[in-house]
Amino acid sequence: MPQPIDFYFWPTPNGWKISIALEEMGLPYTTRIVNIGKGEQFAPEFLAISPNNRMPAIVDPDGPDGAPVSVFESGAILIYLARKTGRFYGQTERDRIAVEEWLMWQMGGVGPMAGQAHHFLKYAPVMDPPQDIPYAKDRYRNEVARLYRVLDTRLSENDYVAGDFYSIADMAIWPWASLWEGQQQTLDDKPHFARWLEQIGAREGVKAGRALYAELRQTPQQNQDSHKVLFGQKG
Repeated sequence: MPQPIDFYFWPTPNGWKISIALEEMGLPYTTRIVNIGKGEQFAPEFLAISPNNRMPAIVDPDGPDGAPVSVFESGAILIYLARKTGRFYGQTERDRIAVEEWLMWQMGGVGPMAGQAHHFLKYAPVMDPPQDIPYAKDRYRNEVARLYRVLDTRLSENDYVAGDFYSIADMAIWPWASLWEGQQQTLDDKPHFARWLEQIGAREGVKAGRALYAELRQTPQQNQDSHKVLFGQKG
Protein backbone atom coordinates (compact mmCIF):
# COMPACT_ATOMS: atom_id res chain seq x y z
CA MET A 1 0.00 0.00 0.00
CA PRO A 2 1.59 3.33 -1.04
CA GLN A 3 2.02 6.04 1.55
CA PRO A 4 -0.62 8.77 1.30
CA ILE A 5 0.15 11.96 -0.57
CA ASP A 6 0.03 15.13 1.52
CA PHE A 7 -2.48 17.36 -0.27
CA TYR A 8 -2.50 21.07 0.60
CA PHE A 9 -6.00 22.27 -0.16
CA TRP A 10 -8.76 24.84 0.15
CA PRO A 11 -12.16 24.34 -1.56
CA THR A 12 -11.66 26.47 -4.67
CA PRO A 13 -11.69 25.50 -8.35
CA ASN A 14 -7.91 25.10 -8.40
CA GLY A 15 -8.07 22.91 -5.31
CA TRP A 16 -10.86 20.82 -6.82
CA LYS A 17 -8.72 19.98 -9.84
CA ILE A 18 -6.43 17.96 -7.60
CA SER A 19 -9.02 16.53 -5.22
CA ILE A 20 -10.88 15.25 -8.28
CA ALA A 21 -7.70 13.79 -9.78
CA LEU A 22 -6.73 12.05 -6.55
CA GLU A 23 -10.21 10.54 -6.27
CA GLU A 24 -10.35 9.51 -9.93
CA MET A 25 -6.91 7.90 -9.75
CA GLY A 26 -7.63 6.11 -6.49
CA LEU A 27 -4.54 7.53 -4.80
CA PRO A 28 -4.46 7.66 -1.00
CA TYR A 29 -4.03 11.17 0.34
CA THR A 30 -4.11 13.19 3.54
CA THR A 31 -5.72 16.61 3.26
CA ARG A 32 -3.79 19.52 4.76
CA ILE A 33 -6.11 22.50 4.95
CA VAL A 34 -4.59 25.84 3.87
CA ASN A 35 -7.04 28.55 4.92
CA ILE A 36 -6.28 31.19 2.32
CA GLY A 37 -8.71 33.63 3.95
CA LYS A 38 -6.59 33.61 7.11
CA GLY A 39 -3.29 33.91 5.24
CA GLU A 40 -2.03 30.39 5.94
CA GLN A 41 -0.58 30.30 2.40
CA PHE A 42 2.12 32.72 3.62
CA ALA A 43 3.40 30.41 6.36
CA PRO A 44 7.11 29.59 5.89
CA GLU A 45 6.48 25.85 5.97
CA PHE A 46 3.96 26.16 3.15
CA LEU A 47 6.17 28.51 1.13
CA ALA A 48 8.88 25.84 1.24
CA ILE A 49 6.48 23.65 -0.76
CA SER A 50 4.66 26.30 -2.81
CA PRO A 51 6.93 29.36 -3.22
CA ASN A 52 4.24 31.30 -5.11
CA ASN A 53 2.05 31.21 -1.95
CA ARG A 54 -0.80 29.51 -3.80
CA MET A 55 -2.53 26.23 -3.19
CA PRO A 56 -2.91 23.46 -4.19
CA ALA A 57 0.36 21.70 -3.64
CA ILE A 58 1.32 18.12 -2.88
CA VAL A 59 4.13 16.23 -1.23
CA ASP A 60 4.42 12.67 -2.51
CA PRO A 61 6.53 10.49 -0.18
CA ASP A 62 6.87 7.98 -3.02
CA GLY A 63 8.25 10.31 -5.68
CA PRO A 64 10.72 9.61 -8.49
CA ASP A 65 13.17 6.84 -7.59
CA GLY A 66 11.26 6.36 -4.34
CA ALA A 67 12.34 9.70 -2.89
CA PRO A 68 9.82 12.30 -1.66
CA VAL A 69 8.93 15.15 -4.02
CA SER A 70 6.84 18.29 -3.65
CA VAL A 71 4.91 19.75 -6.58
CA PHE A 72 3.13 23.11 -6.79
CA GLU A 73 0.91 24.63 -9.53
CA SER A 74 -2.27 22.69 -10.32
CA GLY A 75 -1.35 21.93 -13.94
CA ALA A 76 2.05 20.57 -12.96
CA ILE A 77 0.43 18.44 -10.26
CA LEU A 78 -2.08 16.99 -12.73
CA ILE A 79 0.68 16.09 -15.19
CA TYR A 80 2.77 14.55 -12.39
CA LEU A 81 -0.11 12.43 -11.12
CA ALA A 82 -1.09 11.32 -14.62
CA ARG A 83 2.47 10.24 -15.35
CA LYS A 84 2.78 8.56 -11.96
CA THR A 85 -0.35 6.47 -12.46
CA GLY A 86 -0.28 6.12 -16.25
CA ARG A 87 -3.93 7.22 -16.30
CA PHE A 88 -5.99 10.02 -17.84
CA TYR A 89 -3.21 11.20 -20.16
CA GLY A 90 -4.18 9.32 -23.31
CA GLN A 91 -2.53 6.34 -24.95
CA THR A 92 -0.52 7.93 -27.75
CA GLU A 93 1.73 10.91 -28.24
CA ARG A 94 -1.03 12.63 -30.22
CA ASP A 95 -3.36 12.07 -27.28
CA ARG A 96 -0.87 13.62 -24.90
CA ILE A 97 -0.40 16.63 -27.18
CA ALA A 98 -4.16 17.22 -27.15
CA VAL A 99 -4.32 16.84 -23.36
CA GLU A 100 -1.51 19.34 -22.88
CA GLU A 101 -3.02 21.83 -25.35
CA TRP A 102 -6.31 21.95 -23.49
CA LEU A 103 -4.66 21.87 -20.08
CA MET A 104 -2.59 24.91 -21.05
CA TRP A 105 -5.74 26.52 -22.47
CA GLN A 106 -7.34 26.19 -19.07
CA MET A 107 -4.33 27.46 -17.17
CA GLY A 108 -3.75 30.44 -19.46
CA GLY A 109 -7.37 31.23 -20.30
CA VAL A 110 -10.33 29.83 -18.40
CA GLY A 111 -8.72 29.90 -14.96
CA PRO A 112 -7.40 33.47 -15.04
CA MET A 113 -10.35 34.94 -16.93
CA ALA A 114 -13.03 33.18 -14.88
CA GLY A 115 -11.13 34.13 -11.74
CA GLN A 116 -11.20 37.79 -12.74
CA ALA A 117 -14.89 37.48 -13.60
CA HIS A 118 -15.60 36.12 -10.13
CA HIS A 119 -13.58 38.93 -8.58
CA PHE A 120 -15.22 41.85 -10.38
CA LEU A 121 -18.75 40.39 -10.49
CA LYS A 122 -18.96 38.94 -6.98
CA TYR A 123 -16.19 40.18 -4.69
CA ALA A 124 -15.32 43.72 -5.74
CA PRO A 125 -18.88 45.09 -5.38
CA VAL A 126 -19.05 44.01 -1.70
CA MET A 127 -15.56 45.16 -0.73
CA ASP A 128 -15.01 48.09 1.63
CA PRO A 129 -15.28 50.46 -0.08
CA PRO A 130 -17.31 48.86 -2.89
CA GLN A 131 -15.57 48.57 -6.26
CA ASP A 132 -18.34 48.29 -8.85
CA ILE A 133 -16.53 48.67 -12.18
CA PRO A 134 -18.77 48.14 -15.24
CA TYR A 135 -15.85 48.00 -17.70
CA ALA A 136 -14.10 45.23 -15.75
CA LYS A 137 -17.36 43.30 -15.36
CA ASP A 138 -18.03 43.44 -19.08
CA ARG A 139 -14.42 42.69 -20.00
CA TYR A 140 -14.15 39.44 -18.07
CA ARG A 141 -17.75 38.32 -18.51
CA ASN A 142 -17.33 38.63 -22.27
CA GLU A 143 -13.96 36.90 -22.35
CA VAL A 144 -15.29 33.95 -20.36
CA ALA A 145 -18.21 33.72 -22.80
CA ARG A 146 -15.77 33.63 -25.71
CA LEU A 147 -13.76 30.86 -24.09
CA TYR A 148 -16.87 28.79 -23.41
CA ARG A 149 -17.91 29.17 -27.04
CA VAL A 150 -14.48 27.79 -28.01
CA LEU A 151 -15.06 24.88 -25.65
CA ASP A 152 -18.58 24.27 -26.98
CA THR A 153 -17.21 24.07 -30.53
CA ARG A 154 -14.54 21.61 -29.43
CA LEU A 155 -17.10 19.46 -27.63
CA SER A 156 -19.34 19.40 -30.69
CA GLU A 157 -16.64 17.20 -32.24
CA ASN A 158 -15.51 15.16 -29.22
CA ASP A 159 -17.06 13.53 -26.17
CA TYR A 160 -14.30 14.94 -23.99
CA VAL A 161 -12.00 17.91 -24.25
CA ALA A 162 -8.92 16.09 -25.56
CA GLY A 163 -10.80 13.59 -27.73
CA ASP A 164 -12.80 10.43 -27.11
CA PHE A 165 -11.21 9.81 -23.69
CA TYR A 166 -11.57 11.42 -20.26
CA SER A 167 -8.38 13.13 -19.15
CA ILE A 168 -6.71 15.54 -16.76
CA ALA A 169 -7.73 18.30 -19.18
CA ASP A 170 -11.39 17.65 -18.30
CA MET A 171 -10.45 17.58 -14.61
CA ALA A 172 -8.74 20.96 -14.96
CA ILE A 173 -11.52 22.74 -16.85
CA TRP A 174 -14.63 21.38 -15.14
CA PRO A 175 -14.13 22.99 -11.70
CA TRP A 176 -14.05 26.49 -13.19
CA ALA A 177 -16.68 25.80 -15.84
CA SER A 178 -19.08 24.33 -13.27
CA LEU A 179 -19.33 27.81 -11.75
CA TRP A 180 -20.68 29.32 -14.96
CA GLU A 181 -23.67 30.88 -13.22
CA GLY A 182 -21.47 32.96 -10.92
CA GLN A 183 -19.58 34.10 -14.02
CA GLN A 184 -22.94 35.31 -15.42
CA GLN A 185 -22.85 32.95 -18.38
CA THR A 186 -25.59 31.08 -20.23
CA LEU A 187 -25.80 27.51 -21.51
CA ASP A 188 -28.69 28.23 -23.88
CA ASP A 189 -26.40 28.62 -26.89
CA LYS A 190 -23.82 26.02 -25.78
CA PRO A 191 -25.52 22.60 -25.85
CA HIS A 192 -22.31 20.59 -26.12
CA PHE A 193 -20.75 22.43 -23.21
CA ALA A 194 -23.92 21.81 -21.18
CA ARG A 195 -23.85 18.09 -22.03
CA TRP A 196 -20.20 17.84 -20.99
CA LEU A 197 -20.78 19.70 -17.70
CA GLU A 198 -23.46 17.21 -16.72
CA GLN A 199 -21.48 14.21 -17.94
CA ILE A 200 -18.34 15.11 -15.98
CA GLY A 201 -20.27 16.22 -12.92
CA ALA A 202 -21.99 12.83 -12.68
CA ARG A 203 -18.71 10.95 -12.22
CA GLU A 204 -18.22 9.57 -8.71
CA GLY A 205 -14.64 10.82 -8.50
CA VAL A 206 -15.72 14.30 -9.51
CA LYS A 207 -18.53 14.36 -6.97
CA ALA A 208 -16.19 13.19 -4.21
CA GLY A 209 -13.46 15.66 -5.11
CA ARG A 210 -15.93 18.55 -5.31
CA ALA A 211 -17.42 17.64 -1.93
CA LEU A 212 -14.09 17.69 -0.06
CA TYR A 213 -14.48 20.16 2.82
CA ALA A 214 -17.28 21.87 0.91
CA GLU A 215 -18.62 23.21 4.21
CA LEU A 216 -15.62 25.56 4.44
CA ARG A 217 -16.53 27.39 1.26
CA GLN A 218 -18.13 30.82 1.82
CA THR A 219 -19.82 33.51 -0.21
CA PRO A 220 -18.14 36.91 -0.76
CA GLN A 221 -20.53 38.41 1.80
CA GLN A 222 -19.65 35.77 4.41
CA ASN A 223 -15.88 36.18 4.20
CA GLN A 224 -15.43 39.94 4.00
CA ASP A 225 -12.73 39.80 6.70
CA SER A 226 -10.57 37.81 4.30
CA HIS A 227 -10.67 40.35 1.47
CA LYS A 228 -7.54 42.21 2.59
CA VAL A 229 -5.62 38.94 2.76
CA LEU A 230 -6.94 37.58 -0.53
CA PHE A 231 -6.77 40.77 -2.56
CA GLY A 232 -4.09 42.80 -0.80
CA GLN A 233 -0.35 42.84 -1.37
CA LYS A 234 0.71 40.78 1.62
CA GLY A 235 3.72 38.56 1.14
